[in-house]
Amino acid sequence: MTNSSGLEALGHAVLIRPYEPKVQSSIIAIPDSAQGRMVMAEQRATIVQVGRDAWKEERWFFGLIRRPRAKPGDKVLVTKYAGYQTVGTLDGISYRLVNDRDVFCKITEEKADG
Repeated sequence: MTNSSGLEALGHAVLIRPYEPKVQSSIIAIPDSAQGRMVMAEQRATIVQVGRDAWKEERWFFGLIRRPRAKPGDKVLVTKYAGYQTVGTLDGISYRLVNDRDVFCKITEEKADG
């Protein structure tokens, strides 16, 4: 499966695009240089592509483990310093490649602040 970034998630990798939640009103002005760090700290992202082996069932000593699944387009929370931030994609957007284990939950409903 291809996407406009020119990157392909392999194995257990998940390609995500960090995003900022919508804010209706804000009192504090944040410089552009700090906003990039805040997006990474918030740990919110949209899944762009899922590797072939991501969220497959695994066999351990105590039995079969079924892992949660997410698909492209799902909004998720990931670990704070997970993965590798990409530089220089075809579409000019910043992405992160993370392991499927670093995706903790799907965001089913997001409320705007304000």
